[in-house]
Amino acid sequence: MKRTFLQINPTDNVLVALTDLKKGDSVEFNGKTIVLQDDIAAKHKFLIEPLKQGDEVTMYGVLVGKAQMDIPEGGLIHTFNLKHASEPFQGKLKDYAWTAPDVSKWQNRTFMGYHRSDGQVGTQNYWLVIPLVFCENRNINIMKQAFLKELGYAQPDMYQDQVHSLLDAFQKGASVDDLKNFQFGQKKSDYTQNRIFKNVDGIKFLTHESGCGENKDDSENLCRLLAGYCINPNVAGITVLSLGCQHSQVSILKDAITQFSPNFDKPLYIFEQQQDSGSGESKMLSEAIRQTFLGLLEINQIERQPAPLSQLKVGVKCGGSDGFSGISANPAIGHTADLVVALGGQVMIAEFPELCGVEQELQNRSVTAEVANNFGYLMNEYARRAEAVGAGFDMNPSPGNIKDGLITDAIKSAGAAKKAGTSPVVDALGYGQYATKQGLNLVCTPGNDVLATTGMAGAGATIQLFTTGLGTPTGNPICPMVKLATNTILAKKLPEIIDIDCGPIIEGEKSVEEMGEEVLEYIIGLASGEYQTKAMELGQDDFMFWRRGVSL
Repeated sequence: MKRTFLQINPTDNVLVALTDLKKGDSVEFNGKTIVLQDDIAAKHKFLIEPLKQGDEVTMYGVLVGKAQMDIPEGGLIHTFNLKHASEPFQGKLKDYAWTAPDVSKWQNRTFMGYHRSDGQVGTQNYWLVIPLVFCENRNINIMKQAFLKELGYAQPDMYQDQVHSLLDAFQKGASVDDLKNFQFGQKKSDYTQNRIFKNVDGIKFLTHESGCGENKDDSENLCRLLAGYCINPNVAGITVLSLGCQHSQVSILKDAITQFSPNFDKPLYIFEQQQDSGSGESKMLSEAIRQTFLGLLEINQIERQPAPLSQLKVGVKCGGSDGFSGISANPAIGHTADLVVALGGQVMIAEFPELCGVEQELQNRSVTAEVANNFGYLMNEYARRAEAVGAGFDMNPSPGNIKDGLITDAIKSAGAAKKAGTSPVVDALGYGQYATKQGLNLVCTPGNDVLATTGMAGAGATIQLFTTGLGTPTGNPICPMVKLATNTILAKKLPEIIDIDCGPIIEGEKSVEEMGEEVLEYIIGLASGEYQTKAMELGQDDFMFWRRGVSL
C-alpha cells in the first residue's frame, strides 16, 4: 500500500504528508489514531502531539522551530504558527566514528578523464576566456561570437528558427490570425557542425559585473575565484582580458594562481588593453583570437585516459527545494557523497545559510577542533554580515520553498544538510579558497544557486549534483551540472532540465541507497564523456561572483 505520511527521525514530533490529506482524515501512527485538524498538502507537516506556545518542534532529529501559539495534535504547522529556531553550536564536543559504506564493487573501476601535470584529473577539457573587469565583457562576447559557431560549439537555436519562420510567413502575406495559430516546426539551426577539435569539449566565456569600483577585499576575492577556475582540472588553457586600471590587477590573479598551484603550467595568455601601447582594441582582439586558436591546437592533443574514482571532485547543491528534498534527492546524493569519499574522492557542500541548525553535528564530525572552529567562525561571520544589513538566516526560505513545505530555515537546512552524507568533515573553506583535501569539504557560499555553484567550481569541483523540487534551470561553464528531481511529477513536467528522477524513493519503489548508487554510476559515465547533462545541452553557463562589500 502506498505510504501517505513519513516520520523522518524517531525523535520527530511531526509527520510529513506524502500525499494530500484532508481535514478530518485519520492516520494510524505508533498505535494511536491522529485526526487531522487541517487540510495537509503533500510535503507539509502535522503534529503527532499537541504543543503549547513556545514548545519546540523537532524534525530530522533537530530543533527546527518554536510554536507561536497552541497547536493541536494533527494540526498543520506553517508560517503563521511556527517560528524559526535552531540549537546553538560550540565547537567540537566529541569524537566521531564513521562507518564507511561498502565500495568493493567500485574499487577497481575507473573513469576516462583528462590528466593534468599537477596530479588532478578533469572530467572535461575546456578552454576558458575570462575578463578581469566588467569593462571587458563586450570584448569577451565578441570573441565568443567569433569562436563558437565557426568551431562547432554553438548551441542549436530553435527559437531563432521560430522567429525566422514567423518573419517568413509575414513577408509572404500571413494575416495576424494566421500568425496567432502558426505551428512551429522542430527544425534546429543547420549551423551545428561537427566539432573541429575532437578532444576539446568546449570554449567557455565568462562575464561578470565586478573587478573595479568596489572594495579591495572583493577585488582580491574575484581574482582568487578566477584563479580557482584556472586551476580547476576541467580547464586546460586560459585567455585573460584586462583593461589595466581596475582594482583586480593581473598581478593579483597571477599571485593567487601561484599560491594555489606553485608549478602551474597550463597555457595562459593575458591581454591588457591599456598597456598594449598603440595596438588598439581591434589589434588586441585579433591577437587574443590568434593565441587562443593556437592554444586550442595544443590542448586538442590531450586525450582521455583511465583514472581511479579517487580523482572525482563532486560538489553537492540544492535549489528550488521542496518538502521532499530532504527525504529523497538530498539523502540520495548524500549516499553518493559517502561512496565517493569511501573511494578516496573529494566532496564539497556549499550554501552555509542552509547549514543553520546542523552546525553542531558538522563540528562534531570535523576531523580536528581547528576545522570545527574554522567552520564555526565562517558561520558566525556570515551571520554577522547578514545582521549588519538587517537580514538573517531565518529569512532564507523563498516563497516557493514555503509553499512546498520548507517553512523555516532550520527545516530547510536540516534537509539540505543531507546532501553531505555522513562522512567526516576534513576542511572548512572560505569563499575563493581551493579545496586540496580528499573527503568532505565545507565551502562557504550563499544559498543563491549560481553564487553557490560558481563558488564550488572555483574550489575545484569537476562535477556538481544539483537537487530540485520545483525546477531550477541553471548550470556552470566549466563544471557539468546534474539535475535531480525530488519527485516524479517535476521530472515529467520539466524533462528538458532534469537528468535523474528521485521520485521512486517517495513512492517506496527504491531505497535512498539504491538511488545513491545509481547516481554514482551516472557520474562515472558523465566523467568519462559518454554523455552530457541537460544543462550542458542547453548551454547553461551561469557564473556570478559573490560581492560582499560596498561599491565605491
